[in-house]
Amino acid sequence: MSVDSPRTDDKLVAAEAERPARTLRGPVGIGVSVAAAALSAYALWNVFSPVAVLAYRITFLAPVLALTFLLYRPALRLLPGASNSDQPGVVDWLLAGATLFVTTWPLIGGFDAYLSRSFRPFVIDVVCGLVLVLLVLAATWRTTGPVLPAICVLFLAYAYFGELIPNGWLIGHRGYGLTRLTSQFVMGTEGIFGVPLDVAATYIILFTIYGAVLELSGAGQFFLDLSMAAFRNSRAAPGRTVTSAGFLLGTVSGSSTATTVSLGTVSWPILRRAGYPPDAGGGLLAAAGIGAILSPPTLGAAAFIIAELLRVSYLAVLGYALIPTLLYYLGIVCAIEMDARRFGVRPVEVEHVGFWRLLGRFGYHFSSLALIVVLLALEQSAFRAVVYATLLALVLSILDRRYLMTPPRIFQALAKGATGVLPVAATTAAAGLIVAVLTLTGLGLDLSSIIVDLSELITDNPTGRLIFTAAFAGVAVLLLGLAVPVTASFIIAAVVIAPALTSLGVDRPAAYMFIFYFAVLSEVSPPTALAAVAAAAITGGNPFRTMLMAGKYTLPAFLVPFAFVLTPAGRALLLDGSLGQILLATLISAVAVAALALVTGKWLFGPVGPVARTFCLVAALLLLYLETLPVLIGLGVLAAGIAVHLLSRRSAADEQATTEEVTR
Repeated sequence: MSVDSPRTDDKLVAAEAERPARTLRGPVGIGVSVAAAALSAYALWNVFSPVAVLAYRITFLAPVLALTFLLYRPALRLLPGASNSDQPGVVDWLLAGATLFVTTWPLIGGFDAYLSRSFRPFVIDVVCGLVLVLLVLAATWRTTGPVLPAICVLFLAYAYFGELIPNGWLIGHRGYGLTRLTSQFVMGTEGIFGVPLDVAATYIILFTIYGAVLELSGAGQFFLDLSMAAFRNSRAAPGRTVTSAGFLLGTVSGSSTATTVSLGTVSWPILRRAGYPPDAGGGLLAAAGIGAILSPPTLGAAAFIIAELLRVSYLAVLGYALIPTLLYYLGIVCAIEMDARRFGVRPVEVEHVGFWRLLGRFGYHFSSLALIVVLLALEQSAFRAVVYATLLALVLSILDRRYLMTPPRIFQALAKGATGVLPVAATTAAAGLIVAVLTLTGLGLDLSSIIVDLSELITDNPTGRLIFTAAFAGVAVLLLGLAVPVTASFIIAAVVIAPALTSLGVDRPAAYMFIFYFAVLSEVSPPTALAAVAAAAITGGNPFRTMLMAGKYTLPAFLVPFAFVLTPAGRALLLDGSLGQILLATLISAVAVAALALVTGKWLFGPVGPVARTFCLVAALLLLYLETLPVLIGLGVLAAGIAVHLLSRRSAADEQATTEEVTR
């Protein structure tokens, strides 16, 4: 089968954004593309000839913000020069120029002298710094909407007016003037130029370039075709195809929304022919799209931040994500098998090339992904690993003349890679402001203590405190994720919520991975689940019901993270333990996920009644605690639930047989 891959040029730009990007044409479009390609080339050059850390972040952010003002429409057209068209207006150009000046002011005015006066900045330093803060907020508004900038403003006001907060509120402080705030926000590697921006300027842009090369060299098309060919004519094949294609396409886009749109354009007609209702089909598409952020070897942006915060290799983070990702997809596959029977899904005949023939001809597309893992295992940096993988994908494009990476296509990939990082870069810069306020005022520790204190009010039992703290933390991250993008919600939660978990004995990798999964899963949580909204737009389903169906497919993934924070045995799910411990924990968790799938799928050998589903839910919760006694009890409860289901099925069958006999 050969399917035209949907165009994702703009989707990579809008993947993390609520507002669409402009499509620039003519001389302006050429100029912006040249600038974007130059930015990508600069990021690649920095891998092999590193620039000083702060200087690199400054010279990266300046063109990023300028390109953002040119490529993204203004949120509100308040000024006469602002343009909502596909060409920048006067104000857009002025903002871009102002950005270049105020961002690079430290370099213009003498970099060493600028750093030496960070605690006694000049007036021009303060002015440029405050203008830069406003420009970052404006750029973030353009790319992700008003919520994150509004939250930033609240934090900035808190830092300035802290002394006005009543002492009884527990979060008051002495307040900081503009000079001190400017120093914290822009005159060092805190604030705007902190670790979050560094991740965007190093890891993420390299992976967006890599994703662009994969897409333009035909990998995206191959992954779709291979998924179509992998599953033949069983009635569960359409659902399995969507799931596997979502996993593979995620390596190209790295975005849940972009993957959902790209996948849905091709696969929804097949799901519809198979008999999936629009809401269920949309939920499946959204759940498959979320896998783009969860799945190794190219996880979402937050995974790179985890590596930086923990000072571990990116390969270690891939290891943390491996088993939880497998469990995530196990839950989806179980749900697909149940839905195929519950909805009466039928097999769909699709013309396609044979799986092995397709794999033999185009399987080389997997080689660059494998190279990343191999180089990481050989202790190469993630930067070099992804650059070498990109070069390999470029070279191997000669094997398919349709997708040969000629100089114009290489230029297109470089430009696409830079524009793909714009929303993430703006988000990380804005999130850096929040982190700076939390650090300067001590608010992060205060909020963490409040979460723990709330748990202590409910119970004095250490285990109970940990359970309630984890529950509060999960809810807090989900709520935060409803308002801001995944990357920003993770950054904020890592500062505020992770200390609450670590103070109760949870190790940092488990705490960060717990937060990571809940931040990602906010993408399918009502009422602002972008992936589900995108899927509903394709299927014609109801957006809210599509969100609920996506939640059904992803429910096990919401509960699995509790396993690796509640007990030491759960750390085995993050590959922390012996081989035997890892296998046992994985097996038990897989049984728990299957039990949860029975709860949401409502089907085993037939419809599963509420009593049996209640047994399965209790069993799943006990199994995920991963201690000996709860696991044994959980297995017994699960067996009881299945027995109740079988007995009810037999009783229903006997009753039907009796009715038919009486009728005869």
